[in-house]
Amino acid sequence: MSQYQATAIAHPNIAFIKYWGERDPTLHLPASGSLSMNLDGLYTRTRVTFDPSLEQDRLILNGQHLTGPPVRRVVAVLERIRQMAGMTWRAEVVSVNNFPAGAGIASSASAFAALSLAASAAAGLNLSEAQLSRLARLGSGSACRSVPQGFVEWQAGEGDEDSYAFSIAPPEHWDLADCIALVSQAHKLVSSAQGHTLATTSPLHHARIAHVPQLLQQCRQAILERDFAALAQVTEQDCHLMHAVMMTSTPPLIYWQPATLAIMQSVVEWRKSGWPVCYTIDAGPNVHVICPAPYAAQVSEGLKLIPGVEQVLIAHPGGAARLELS
Repeated sequence: MSQYQATAIAHPNIAFIKYWGERDPTLHLPASGSLSMNLDGLYTRTRVTFDPSLEQDRLILNGQHLTGPPVRRVVAVLERIRQMAGMTWRAEVVSVNNFPAGAGIASSASAFAALSLAASAAAGLNLSEAQLSRLARLGSGSACRSVPQGFVEWQAGEGDEDSYAFSIAPPEHWDLADCIALVSQAHKLVSSAQGHTLATTSPLHHARIAHVPQLLQQCRQAILERDFAALAQVTEQDCHLMHAVMMTSTPPLIYWQPATLAIMQSVVEWRKSGWPVCYTIDAGPNVHVICPAPYAAQVSEGLKLIPGVEQVLIAHPGGAARLELS
C-alpha cells in the first residue's frame, strides 16, 4: 500500500474555567487546570494521508494551501506521530471547519484534536484517549479538551505525561445550550498562542492562578449537580479574571468590542428578569451565552436584536473526537 489515510471529526469547546498562561510554551503545559464543554454541531473534519511520494508536509485548510506558523504547528504533531510510529513519510492534511476560524471559538482546539486522531490512525497507531489528549495538546493546549466527550476537565499535571484532559460527564448529562453571538468573524490580531506568553506580565496573573483550584471545584460541582446558578456565578467570575489578566498584560490585550459589552449587559438584565443565562468570552470579541436548552430560542432571538451581533450559532454538549469510517 503506497499511502495510509484516515479522517476524523472533532468539536471545538468552550471553557467555563479558562486556560490562560503556560508553564512550558513548547509542550503547552498550562499554568492551571481548566474545565470545558464540547460544542456539538460545530466541527473540524480532517483527512490525513501519509504518502511516500510527498517531499514535505502539506496543509490545506478550507480549500487554501497554508504556509508559515500554522504549518509548523501541524508538522510538530506529525513529527511526534512519525517518531511514535517509526515512519518517515510526509503527510497531506486537508481540514475543513463549519464555523469561523481564528475568531475566539476554539477553532485550533477542534483542528488539533481531529488532526491527532486522524494522523495517528493513518500511521497505524491505536492510542488511548489520554495519549491522544496529550498529542493534541502539542498543537494547541485547548485541543486536549476536544478529545474526550461532553464536559471535560484538563488537569495541569506535573509534566508532559500527566497533563491531559478527561470527561467528567457525558453530553447527555446536562442539556445546556451555548448561544454564540458573533460580533466579528475576522482573525484576531493577537492569537491565543501569543497571548499566553504575555500572561505573566500581568500583576494579576499569579493571583488568578492561585484561585483556580477553588474555581475548578465550584464549577465541577455545579456541573455534576446541574446547578445552573452556581455555574453562572463561577463561569462569569473566571471570565472576568482572565480578561483582567489580559487587559493588565504588557502590552494589554483588549479583545472586547462595543457589542461585546452590550451583550454582557443584556445577559445581566435577562438574568434579573428571571432567565437562567450567563456569558463567557474566550480570547476574542465573540460572546458565548450559556443557558438550559429550552431557553436557547428566546436567548438567540434576544441576541439578534443587539446592535453589532452579526450571527448567532447554537451548540449543545458535544461528543468525543471520532474517526469517520469510509
